[in-house]
Amino acid sequence: MLVIIGCGNPNRLDDGAGVYVAQELIKLLNESPVPDVRVFDAGTSGMDIMFQARGCDALIIIDANQSDSDPGTVFEVPGSELENIPMPSYNLHDFRWDNALYAGRQIYKDDFPTNINVFLIEVESLDLGIGLSKPVQQASDRVIELIMAKVKQYNKAT
Repeated sequence: MLVIIGCGNPNRLDDGAGVYVAQELIKLLNESPVPDVRVFDAGTSGMDIMFQARGCDALIIIDANQSDSDPGTVFEVPGSELENIPMPSYNLHDFRWDNALYAGRQIYKDDFPTNINVFLIEVESLDLGIGLSKPVQQASDRVIELIMAKVKQYNKAT
């Protein structure tokens, strides 16, 4: 099974890019279902990623990114490069998807995917508000196309 998870906070402008991608993929796959493909909108709950990924063969995560790159830049990174040991905290909001990748592998062992791709979309703004900036909207639509191509490849391989 291929699991696709969008992350982010749609109330913080471009931070909602992953959520937007997940919601659009859900619509597309509801119109034309593909066997063994599930899409989730995880919002800001990193813990959900660990649970939803358990038992799948392949995992795709989409989230916003903030670095010094141009807004709308898309990075595709293997999940193994982004796994991050969770820091001790009393707040589950601090447990992000990168922590979920590490913890999921430690807890679920062979029942956690090793085939993980992460799409990061460079933001223009993380201010409070709803909606994506133009470069992030365009990049998000491009990521949807890239993921749909991966869905087709996955479906042919299974």
